[in-house]
Formats: sequence, structure tokens, C-alpha cells
Amino acid sequence: QVQLVESGGGLVQAGGSLRLSCACSGSIFRTSTMGWYRRAPGKQRELVAAVGRDGSPNYEDSVKGRFTISRDNAKNTVYLQMNNLKPEDTAVYYCKLDSAIWGYAWGQGTQVTVSS
Repeated sequence: QVQLVESGGGLVQAGGSLRLSCACSGSIFRTSTMGWYRRAPGKQRELVAAVGRDGSPNYEDSVKGRFTISRDNAKNTVYLQMNNLKPEDTAVYYCKLDSAIWGYAWGQGTQVTVSS
């Protein structure tokens, strides 16, 4: 059973920064694609950023240049550094693991609130 535990959410003023972390319980992490998704109030969950097992990142257009996704395979952890936060970034952020071998798993989510 793979478990994902997110941390690092909170309340921040516009222009501020937060760093989200997602720790994975299993070694399957190292061969999986990891992604950060978010669900804003009244909206569907959307992909924010993802990083392949080779470290190659991709980003949703609205966060390019502000957010950075990275992974530490030695710690089975993926990070999302969020800079220059905007009120429209307010959402619950979820970590997702995608494994071609094992399947997928979601974290429980962490709230990010950006005040104007």
C-alpha cells in the first residue's frame, strides 16, 4: 500500500511563497511520475505541475515562472516551491503518484490560501 502525505500548506499574503512537500511511503516512488494538482472552490481539480522519473518537469501555463516542482528520490519526496503567489492560487493541493506498474495514488490534500 502506497501512502502519500502532503505538508506545507497555509495562509500567505499575495506575493508570498510556500513550499509543499509530499512524502511517499514506498520505493515505487523512484519509478513513478509525480504530480501536484489543485482544486479551487467551485472548480474541477487541475494539474499544476508534474515531474517524470528522470526529473523532467512540466507546468500548467498560469504557474510557469512562479512554481517549481522537484523530487528527491533518496527521500521519496516531491516538492512544489510556489513563489509570487496570487489569490487565484487558493485551492486544496493534492499530490499524485502515477506508476505504470502499480497504478496511482492520491494524497489527502493540503490547503493553500492566498490573501489579497
